[in-house]
Parts: sequence; structure tokens; C-alpha cells
Amino acid sequence: MSDIKPDSQNESAADYYGVNLDESAVTHLAAALADTAPLTGLVFLQGSLGAGKTTFSRAFLRQMGVTGPVRSPTYTLIEPYDIAMGDLPTRRVLHLDLYRLAVPEELDDLGLRDEFDQALLLIEWPERGAGELPAADLLIQLEPVEQFPMRRTVRLHANTPEGIHWLSACRSRIR
Repeated sequence: MSDIKPDSQNESAADYYGVNLDESAVTHLAAALADTAPLTGLVFLQGSLGAGKTTFSRAFLRQMGVTGPVRSPTYTLIEPYDIAMGDLPTRRVLHLDLYRLAVPEELDDLGLRDEFDQALLLIEWPERGAGELPAADLLIQLEPVEQFPMRRTVRLHANTPEGIHWLSACRSRIR
């Protein structure tokens, strides 16, 4: 079965999970979240190496309208995207990969504090910034399915009222 539904342990709008999702289903989930994304916010992407965090981010950014290359921020730590939205103001999305941070305090060198209220941030390996990052609006956990390495288990958890509103807005798109 490859569908997404409210978490059976918490039937609120704050938790969803998907089991045995193929790449198409994960891409659909990323697109649904992008379509309903707030202008600003913080998304943590967690999972083991190769779990699909960057693939998820790439699908999310493509759905938001990024037409050029969507690079992995593995070595640059941060990739900024200023997305034209027709007649609307340009939208800023930052994609970060904190895997290579030696210590969380290195986040200060990236100048992110000003961005928290002005951009939507997708952060891979957020645990490397523990103590320096505010709480995520949305936590997305991706893990390969042991018996089927090309499939994923995806768990979504909203940590803030903004995150709950976001998941509620996208509920009909991710079922």
C-alpha cells in the first residue's frame, strides 16, 4: 500500500505518515506541500544518508517554480532560490545541508538569523545545528523501506501552529 494518512497514534492534522511510497508518491507529496507552503517557515528534513532528503527538496523546489538547476547544498551548505511568482512578490527559499558542520555555532557564519522571518528554509541534517536553530514548523522524516530500498516511509509532524495550518491546508492533496 502506498498512501498517506493521519498518523494512527495521533489522528490530528499535526501528523501524517506514508508507508511503502515509490518515488512518484514522494514527489507528489513534495508537490502538495509546495503548493500549500507558507511564505516563510522552517522545514527540517531528517533521514539516513540516501534516504531521499535532497530528492524531496528538489521536487518541492521544482513545484514552487524553480526552472534552473537545483543543486545539492552538500558542499556549499546553502543554495538560495529567489522564485518569481507572476504578479506576486519574489519568494525566497533556502535549501541547506548541515551535514558538514563541525559545530552548530558555524550556523552564525551563514547569516541565517535574518532569513528566518523572510524566507522558507528547507534544512537537511538539522540535528547538526541543534541549539542554534529555532523549532521547525514541519519535520519530515524519510527512511528507505528495508525490503524495498527504492521505496520510502515518510512521516510528517507539525511542531508549530503555522505547521499545523500548513498540513491542514494540504490535507486533501496528500491523502
